Amino acid sequence: MRLSAMGDVAMTVPVLRAFVDQYPEIKITVISRPFFKPFFEGIPNISFFAFDEKVQHKGFLGLLRLFQDLQQLDVDAFADLHNVLRSKIIRTLFALSGKRIASVDKGREGKKALTRSENKIFKQLPTMFERHAKVFEELGFALNLVNPIFPRKAVLDKEIKVIIGDEEQQLIGIAPFAQYDSKVYPLDLMLAVIQELSKISNNKILLFGGGAKEIEILDSFSNNKNNVINMAGKVKLEQELELISNLDVMLSMDSGNAHIAAMLGVKVISLYGVTHPFAGFAPFNQPIENALVADRKEYPLLPTSVYGNIKVAGYEDAMRTISSESIVEKINSSLK
Repeated sequence: MRLSAMGDVAMTVPVLRAFVDQYPEIKITVISRPFFKPFFEGIPNISFFAFDEKVQHKGFLGLLRLFQDLQQLDVDAFADLHNVLRSKIIRTLFALSGKRIASVDKGREGKKALTRSENKIFKQLPTMFERHAKVFEELGFALNLVNPIFPRKAVLDKEIKVIIGDEEQQLIGIAPFAQYDSKVYPLDLMLAVIQELSKISNNKILLFGGGAKEIEILDSFSNNKNNVINMAGKVKLEQELELISNLDVMLSMDSGNAHIAAMLGVKVISLYGVTHPFAGFAPFNQPIENALVADRKEYPLLPTSVYGNIKVAGYEDAMRTISSESIVEKINSSLK
């Protein structure tokens, strides 16, 4: 069970791929929001159960109905990969019914130590993938996340080809937004990155985002550039996943798009402002060198937040210490 958010749900996918590969006799039911169902399609031995937050499973009585619905599946064990109030209730009900249960340890103390301003303990914490694997280990299924399996590149449908064209070019995805402003690379510098990459005719830059405001910004980024295309609002999630699987590299903030690309086996360059990959949320199977972080010499309190929702005065421009030139260089080197 993992209900939200998009990036967190995407981070369960590589672990579940490892599970079904190493335990092909076991069937898994993923409980999550309907929107995330495409993440799990095509993975053998996995079925999807849609959590209906608005009607069927709304409120405490709705959670009781959810438990009753899940009981019909005759499960042997329950893996709580969310560990919030809703999942705790379901977990407890399964425990009371005699089922094996295990829940993810989010490592809150370690994250507090990493992000506090005084007596900071600056070290790599276990990744969320390791934490998820630990849950299954507690249920009796040890997992090896080395040498992961990824899906093949999807065959792009005609609708996508009409938008991006049929030319044989290097496909560079750029997802410049995140839930919190503190995780968003300055837009003027991002424009500089896009302009520099677009100078190479063999590059095709595809911009990802959502919502009217983001679409407007992405439109301004792509104006008068034949090889820069704003994909926001033009395709469904299933098509977007197909397209991302065909990227040669994805440039993303510390956000969901980084995890979606990584779960599909795409190279990811990720940018960090007040957050840091040491918190355990770096994209799956990516070298640490692909995580570009703000300068801790100039901003010694970094990281100041695990999720980017806590702002510290004077740290608004921390991401400006990541030069646009260094990003372009990293992307170019990844394409060689």
